[in-house]
Amino acid sequence: MIIVTGAGGFIGAHLAARLNGLGYRDLVLVDDWNDRAKAQRLESGLLGQTVHRDAFPDWLHQNQAYVQQVFHLGARTDTMLADEEVFDRLNLNYSKEVWRICAEFGLPLVYASSAATYGGGEHGFKDGMDGLERYRPLNPYAWSKHRFDLWVREQHRTPLRWAGLKFFNVFGPGEGPKGRMASVVWHAYRQIQETGKVQLFRSHRPDIEDGHQSRDFVWVDDVAAVCLWFMSHDHPCGLYNLGSGQARTFKDLVLALFASLQLEPQIEFVDTPISIRDSYQYYTCADMQWMGRLGCDHAFTTLEEGVASYVRREWGPQT
Repeated sequence: MIIVTGAGGFIGAHLAARLNGLGYRDLVLVDDWNDRAKAQRLESGLLGQTVHRDAFPDWLHQNQAYVQQVFHLGARTDTMLADEEVFDRLNLNYSKEVWRICAEFGLPLVYASSAATYGGGEHGFKDGMDGLERYRPLNPYAWSKHRFDLWVREQHRTPLRWAGLKFFNVFGPGEGPKGRMASVVWHAYRQIQETGKVQLFRSHRPDIEDGHQSRDFVWVDDVAAVCLWFMSHDHPCGLYNLGSGQARTFKDLVLALFASLQLEPQIEFVDTPISIRDSYQYYTCADMQWMGRLGCDHAFTTLEEGVASYVRREWGPQT
């Protein structure tokens, strides 16, 4: 059995679908299946038995002998939420429980960390377990992920083989249920449909042009492929970045979207809200040197290819 927690979420559903496509049918799909939006993922054809998130720790204790791999991707991911109790319960403490069970029974574990743990990026984006204490995340969600990484570093009892993957800005079809946490592609498409134009934040730094704030945008199918690489290859245990390794501007992304829709670009710049202006990130880019060291030769989808595929798969053929 292969377990995917967060299987009703954006990345988890893509990973489960990719496993199904490779012939894996004995999946255990874990999530809050009382959530209608998540339950609809199953109706799209995912194959596997379902276990509710709350029942999963007991289920894993009872069925550990049959488990081949655990992908722990489930988390509360709302970066605008200020309720630290929710993040402590669903992200930090729940992840500790999954880790302890995997360690007890010698199960391999891949878990979702986040590039948000790097904070403002003032200390760079180099992965690994060294220097974690330098980072200062910018919101309670990111702190919950960072605190788990710090806790993992102190553990002497570990899963058989483990990796924490720091996801960067993942985008792709099926992220609509994330709402305000969906990618800029999703929100930009909605703006184009409603107004014919896209609003981007104006730069409030003299050294960066409007729209040239940059992110490491990574296509969701690439994320699923790299997760499976960690399942099927020996690797040192530790924290690894999972991005494209390329920083691209928000303007690049929006221009690619207009091109995929065969529309003339219409971009309007608006002030970044005061409430987030001081903590707003102007640049993220994954250091992906681990791929060369470990012999992972996965070729990442370009931003333009990903956006064009997103448009075709989510909103119908345009190109």
